[in-house]
Amino acid sequence: MQGDPKDKPMTLKKLRKMVEAGQPIAALTCYDATTAQWLARAGVHVLLVGDSAGQVILGYDSSIHASLELLLQLTGAVKRGAPNAFVMGDMPFMSYQADDAEAIHNAGRFLVEAGADAVKLEVDARYGELVAKMSRAGIPVVAHIGWKPQMVRYAGIRTAKIVGRTAAEVRDLVEQAELMEARGAVMLLVEQTPAEVAEQIVRAVRIPVIGCGAGPACHGQVVVLQDLLGMSDRSPSFAPVIASLGDHIRDAARQWIDMLEKGFPTEHPYGMDPGEADKIH
Repeated sequence: MQGDPKDKPMTLKKLRKMVEAGQPIAALTCYDATTAQWLARAGVHVLLVGDSAGQVILGYDSSIHASLELLLQLTGAVKRGAPNAFVMGDMPFMSYQADDAEAIHNAGRFLVEAGADAVKLEVDARYGELVAKMSRAGIPVVAHIGWKPQMVRYAGIRTAKIVGRTAAEVRDLVEQAELMEARGAVMLLVEQTPAEVAEQIVRAVRIPVIGCGAGPACHGQVVVLQDLLGMSDRSPSFAPVIASLGDHIRDAARQWIDMLEKGFPTEHPYGMDPGEADKIH
């Protein structure tokens, strides 16, 4: 399951150098070791073990149903499958909102138990002090701003919302980005905003900015893997569908059914030791 031992680990330092060189950071969500292995072989730089697992893995209608224990297990699996990739563990709903000490402890578990290289939190200005405390504890924090899926119930809507449609909202998001950098965040993830938002944020900060439907100005882009591979019934407009893996899986399953109906297997590969079959009767 391990990648090529000659490969060198992707680190924050390397990601920063990529930004300086103008090389785009390729990121994808990932939830298991086998897929992580193949994504790493393709050269994907960052693997995000997202709380979107609540939807694409568990089948819920929202990411808030992904538990801490689930995300820890999945993050560890991804890191074992792609030990040299930069693995970002997503802190799920209620793993960091209730208490700062509990949040730091939970974040530490991602690093110690799961081997994550960083943790991601959905934040705004109210979380500035928590990000600072985590940074002081030596925990690399990716600050997720813009649309925050964990707030879907509070927002009272069922679909994602575009954030930053007004000049006032853009200024607020830029201020959030600057605050998170000042508090020690090592990276930003900006979700579902007009392109102008990311343009302003990239100008305002010096840390890498990953976009999730935030426009071309970002230093890197991330989408849900299942959307990219054509496995989702509905994909967001910013996620290109570049494969039809869902169709291939369906067709392969149909072929398997057809094989069984025609009498598979016709010959069995395993046999008993000579003479032993005669002793059964």
